[in-house]
Amino acid sequence: MTISRIDPWSALKVSFLLAVGLGVMIVVSAVVLWMVFDAMNVFASIRDLLETLGSEPLLELMQYLEFGRVVSFSIIVAVIDIILFTFLGGIMALLYNLIAALVGGTHITITDE
Repeated sequence: MTISRIDPWSALKVSFLLAVGLGVMIVVSAVVLWMVFDAMNVFASIRDLLETLGSEPLLELMQYLEFGRVVSFSIIVAVIDIILFTFLGGIMALLYNLIAALVGGTHITITDE
């Protein structure tokens, strides 16, 4: 049996769904990690350390570690991930079709048990 062609539209749909799953995992893991770090008082410890050192510019950077900003950033990363992975899935299907036309495709063996 030989896989001589992959339908680009089918590959696009599958890569989109896989990218959405990965995007959801990115957002959920960012939320869970933020909650764990907040419960462990990591952010408060960092803020106390920076106040002790008297570092105002670094204290201003702590505002980027607020929950809303972390979630917003993770959503932006997830959307970029979905767009790129979907695009790359379609491109890879087209590249496979070009290469399969040159070399004949990928030979696979399927057994019936």
